[in-house]
Amino acid sequence: MSELINNREVDVPEQTRRQAMLKEIIKELHAGKSVEEVKARFAEAVGDVTVAEISAMEHSLMTEEGIPVAEVQRLCSVHTAIFKGSIEQIHRSSKPEEQPGHPVHTFKLENREIERLVNFRLELHAGKFLKNASEEIIFKLLEDLSLLLDLDKHYSRKENLLFPYLEKYGIYGPTKVMWGVDDGIRAMIKEAKAALSQYNGQTEDIGVMLTNIIQEVNEMIFKEENILLPMALDKLTEDEWVKIARESDEIGFCLTAPEQEWIPERADEPEGAAVQSEAIGESPQGFIRFETGLLSLHQLETVLNHLPVDITFIDENDVVRYFSHGKERIFARTKAVIGRTVQNCHPPQSVHVVEKLLEDFKAGRKDAEDFWIAIKDKFIYIRYFAVRDEAGRYMGTLEFTQNIAPIRALEGQKRILSE
Repeated sequence: MSELINNREVDVPEQTRRQAMLKEIIKELHAGKSVEEVKARFAEAVGDVTVAEISAMEHSLMTEEGIPVAEVQRLCSVHTAIFKGSIEQIHRSSKPEEQPGHPVHTFKLENREIERLVNFRLELHAGKFLKNASEEIIFKLLEDLSLLLDLDKHYSRKENLLFPYLEKYGIYGPTKVMWGVDDGIRAMIKEAKAALSQYNGQTEDIGVMLTNIIQEVNEMIFKEENILLPMALDKLTEDEWVKIARESDEIGFCLTAPEQEWIPERADEPEGAAVQSEAIGESPQGFIRFETGLLSLHQLETVLNHLPVDITFIDENDVVRYFSHGKERIFARTKAVIGRTVQNCHPPQSVHVVEKLLEDFKAGRKDAEDFWIAIKDKFIYIRYFAVRDEAGRYMGTLEFTQNIAPIRALEGQKRILSE
């Protein structure tokens, strides 16, 4: 835990004392004390707090105190209210994050658009709705919420690109908590849309939903810009930010997009040299001999990417080792997940399902499991297979995902070539 504390600011005994006090305050909240009671004690006893101390506190609450992620998540909005105004400003002499195209600049650019949407349009229309729930205003609210759902791309980039790098530095607590809150916001927006689509006079209930959405979205912006992003800027290297920027396109952007590609003022090596080095590392010379044939590495990768399915493989230690990257993947994957445990690639709410499946595979109770879900015009068939060697030893799990909507729609027969 000590690596999470900012040693440049205060000495170790002082850090330990403040850390212990922060944990005690959160536990008092957990026991039922009011925010105002704790806030007064916080200001008197602790004073300013660094983002690193917040990170260490959340981490220790889960790993040392045994408080479940869901419980820390519930407390998150409360202690954010306490930390507001107390988090020290981090001053930097050089600020690449303020340059267009830098991932942090893009996150903040999106946040300004999200703020405009929720604090002006959505709040204005919500106010009118409470006075007169006309069809016209319901339609405008549905438009606002549909636009707001675009923040899924903003949250997905955090979860699939930024969080893996933070985890490499031992930062797990804040990422798990924030992912859970992200999912909660997504669910609230969808719930409000469904209620408006089937409006039946429940004006006050929908008004409460809209108020909660506006509040939670604003709270998340505060957490990102005052806790998450400063913490990430402290930890990640310039090369890591470059990789995040390059992979962001695969997930997409929310309500706006970077104005230009970010090129650091001081790169370790010329861009062309970096690309050449990466290509050599990923595509060595030679062939792979199978029992039934011989393929070059390039041929093998191209074949896998032409399969009309998404493939992901995790090894016997639950670490993601490979995914195919065809033209139209169903679920987004980025190179940042390679080397990450599969449990950290799923929302906290669904991790127990993943772990139960892997437990059954490893114990030999199951060799396969299937799921199927409908999303918009897709009918997605998700299959998991336990991969075992000739001796039956578990080697890992293969995920096989396919949109079978076109197959389900087949009728009759086809015996000639298409024109």
